[in-house]
Amino acid sequence: MSIQNRDSFLQNVANHLGRPRKTEQVERSSFTVAPQWEVFKDHTQDELADELEAHCKVIHTTCKRTTVSELPHVLWETVKGYDGKSVIASDDKRNDAFGVTSFYKELEEQGVEFQLWNPSDGHYNMEFAERADVGITFSDITLAESGTVTLFNNSGNGRAISLLPRTYIAIIPKSTLVPRMTQAAKHIHDANQDGHPVSSCVSFITGPSNSADIEMNLIVGVHGPVEVTYIIVE
Repeated sequence: MSIQNRDSFLQNVANHLGRPRKTEQVERSSFTVAPQWEVFKDHTQDELADELEAHCKVIHTTCKRTTVSELPHVLWETVKGYDGKSVIASDDKRNDAFGVTSFYKELEEQGVEFQLWNPSDGHYNMEFAERADVGITFSDITLAESGTVTLFNNSGNGRAISLLPRTYIAIIPKSTLVPRMTQAAKHIHDANQDGHPVSSCVSFITGPSNSADIEMNLIVGVHGPVEVTYIIVE
């Protein structure tokens, strides 16, 4: 992704502010302490998975663990548990590698209405997501400390998949686990600095939707999925 007309835009801003445009890069501050890097610093992937599973209890999220070979079975079990009669999922390159493509075919064979997010279908994707019982995506980066899945939304992975269906399932490859937001932000920053394509929309999702705005009473499922399952995959 390239930036268009940056110089002329910034010059226009400077002109309206009545000052010369600043062209020197801001010098990054250097801090003597960096506690944000200390949380779970020496944890293994297994230990991060334990932390994630423990925090799922706090965020009202079901957490399951499985292997690639057993993933289709666990997915089917979860969809049935949600009484899923309609399912929408992301068109992710990992679908084949994790055996999920065959699972989606099985869903259709069992009479479940299914939609793989397809940009050529236009607004129909969102219409389907709005009435779907279950949305399924992979997590791109997973924050153990807060129980947060990170989604790089793109043409095959619309935001509506995780926002509009009644329930949501996040497939979490164990390799995506990091301690906290600090590492996720660094990953995104480094990818951008190295010239790799970075999604223009990154979603951070922590369990089912909830709000405690009214009298500090927590209400789960206010403006999105009322139930969420994380499936950690070896």
